[in-house]
Amino acid sequence: MSLALALAFGTLMPGQARADDSAPAASAVSRYQQPSPALRAVLDAPALPTHSLSPDQKTLAVQRSQRYRQVADLARPALKLAGMRIDPAAHAPLLSTPSLESLVLRPLDGGAERPVALPPGGGFHHLRWSPDGRHFLLNRRTPAGVELWLGQAANGALKKLQGLQLNTVLEQDVAWQGPETLLVLAVPPRLGPAPRFEAPDGPTVQESLGRQSPERTLQDLLKNAQDEALFAHYARSQLTRVNLRTGQLQPLGEPGLFASLQAVGTQGQVLTERLRQPFSYQVTWQDFGREVELRDAEGRVLRTLAPIALKKDVPVDGVITGPRHYTGSPGADAALYWIEALDGGDPRRKAEHRDRLMRLAAPYTGEPQELHRSVGRVSMMEFLEGGRQAVQADVDRDRQWMRLSLLDLGPTPAPARLLSERSLRDRYKDIGQPLRRMQANGRQALRVDEGALWLVGAGASPEGERPFLDRMQLADGQVQRLYRAGGSHYERPVTVLDARGERVLFSRESASEVPQLVLRSGPALAQMQALTRYTDPAPQLRDIQRELVKFKRADGVELSFWLYKPPGYQVGERRPTFVWAYPLEFTDASVAGQVSGSGNRFTSFGASSPLMLLLDGYVVLMDATMPVVGDPKTVNDSFIAQITSNAQAIIDKAVELGVSSRDHMVVGGHSYGAFMTANLLAHTDLFKAGIARSGAYNRSLTPFGFQSEQRTYWEAQDVYQRLSPFNYADKLKEPLLLVHGDSDDNPGTFPLQSQRLYQALAGTGGHVRFVSLPYEGHGYTARESIGHTLWEMSEWMKRQVGEGKPLN
Repeated sequence: MSLALALAFGTLMPGQARADDSAPAASAVSRYQQPSPALRAVLDAPALPTHSLSPDQKTLAVQRSQRYRQVADLARPALKLAGMRIDPAAHAPLLSTPSLESLVLRPLDGGAERPVALPPGGGFHHLRWSPDGRHFLLNRRTPAGVELWLGQAANGALKKLQGLQLNTVLEQDVAWQGPETLLVLAVPPRLGPAPRFEAPDGPTVQESLGRQSPERTLQDLLKNAQDEALFAHYARSQLTRVNLRTGQLQPLGEPGLFASLQAVGTQGQVLTERLRQPFSYQVTWQDFGREVELRDAEGRVLRTLAPIALKKDVPVDGVITGPRHYTGSPGADAALYWIEALDGGDPRRKAEHRDRLMRLAAPYTGEPQELHRSVGRVSMMEFLEGGRQAVQADVDRDRQWMRLSLLDLGPTPAPARLLSERSLRDRYKDIGQPLRRMQANGRQALRVDEGALWLVGAGASPEGERPFLDRMQLADGQVQRLYRAGGSHYERPVTVLDARGERVLFSRESASEVPQLVLRSGPALAQMQALTRYTDPAPQLRDIQRELVKFKRADGVELSFWLYKPPGYQVGERRPTFVWAYPLEFTDASVAGQVSGSGNRFTSFGASSPLMLLLDGYVVLMDATMPVVGDPKTVNDSFIAQITSNAQAIIDKAVELGVSSRDHMVVGGHSYGAFMTANLLAHTDLFKAGIARSGAYNRSLTPFGFQSEQRTYWEAQDVYQRLSPFNYADKLKEPLLLVHGDSDDNPGTFPLQSQRLYQALAGTGGHVRFVSLPYEGHGYTARESIGHTLWEMSEWMKRQVGEGKPLN
């Protein structure tokens, strides 16, 4: 009853049945509210299109997607099983990607556009090209299932593949066996009805007999035998060959719990992983045990590989022992690779090497060969074209350090060569991401032209981001810079259209110009041809002023924020100000102050962005840096002191600039930023009020670590308690707005976190408002929810610091 009353009180509208902030509120039923017309106009402005270039680089797909879902879409019946939410009618995850509103095909080198007619009856999404670029695939989500549709690049014609219902519960990828043949996972034709249970067969029993098995807090896990049966039913799929030319469907083998499907080599082989029982009630399906099998083009098993173990008895931030992360070469050699831990999977154990890379070569009859040992834990491996080299990344958890190495995968491999190493947070030393190219089997591989990789990076620098295009020679690691953005425009390389980098596709924008695709060519890529001419969807945002502000906190650590001034702002005005931040941990103070973002980016707002408050007249300090610097093992010992020092410096700078008043500052954040917000209000008097969205406030409910905290609750109990705003509810007197999706499935941010903090604050005389958004997860996606969240934030600002108008 007390929780029901608390939730009823928490959903009151501002000013409803309330004589003053200390008077008890009457129960009321809320309806979704919408923000001011200025905010609503921007919220409903059409989204800019996204692009996908065909593998043959001839056709550009221009996609416009829905910006928002409806709450009714989120309210579809769902099964919460094994860490996921399943739409049982569709045999698919409950939340899919936004549906396409339109799709247009454009010849890259000129010619008439080809609109693709999208028939009604469902939502199209997930565009994929065939390896030769002649066809494309689309999924269509209907109330009854997920269909597969085939499109022709030449004319845009689209047709449904009859008799096929995809099962995308565990895997959405397909494996190409040729330009017109692919393997998919389908709902088995004779699956039958789902099991039904009128009552439990008995209690749920778990036991742990002296072995440590720490797990981060997870949601929607299996709870009993009935859950296991339902999960097995909806996850079961049939490996099916599809002939795109004839539409013929051919089931291969028996149905199973297929969780992964990957094309290997060039002869139609496929590497499959199937979940195996027993399942676990402590981890999600991604960590269940797996059977791993290499199959030929007909689906027959060529070799059963060592299984992947169920994740249990694994240390915090550790990995399983035995094989993990199986993958196959996309090249003709079709070799198989996997990773094995050398330290027992325990990051706390001293070890010269953490992981090793193993290979099993065709014809897969011998013993595997060890190829390479990594100093840190392997986090990524990608093949270069040809399959005889790979780039591997490994991470040192204790140092927060990442290394990129070039591996030789030949029969007698040469030693690995270090390509780069840097702090995980060091954006200035990021060498960029290699460009990829689709192979004949549909797999992506790192693109190699004339013995070189192409690297595209954000180009973070003290002056902001300046994207670049580099060419790295594989023979000696020498890097040649072909282009770096400068001047008043932000230009990001999209892809290179020839082997020498003399024709490059860019996305080009400025603070006032909509992102457009342009083709650069000629010497130094100086010649430029515009390929698109999109119009500004929200021209009213061009009156917003943006400025990067850099400064230091008391101990010399460099900080920054992006200062946004609302339309109509006049020099010298002080206005109520909203500070939006997210704490990040750093091992090096010199890295903590690095700048992100660029003043040359086109101003556009995400759905529930705090920047929307600019349209109500408020100043916004966006992405205010909130570094916490120290040894990763103990950095949180000084968390409160450091975020306090950061906040003090941010306020001082805003006041010094003449844009803000100390008595009219509100702080806010999402997730870990919400945790920061509540702590700042609990331990300081710096801010007038706070807005905390989807946060965690009681760290005893995340006892096996949170964010970058490596210690368990029992190893650092005083830190967990000190960092829990819940424990200081009686001291948190500044008004706090709590917003949380009632279906948040993010680890650690259970909706209960906000519910309990609301109860604690209400019970100790705090000024608090709690808004629970129906059916929403960690982020908010429904139009109704986003509009209401912005309305709540705007009304909260008005209640606490007044209208967004000049104070002087």
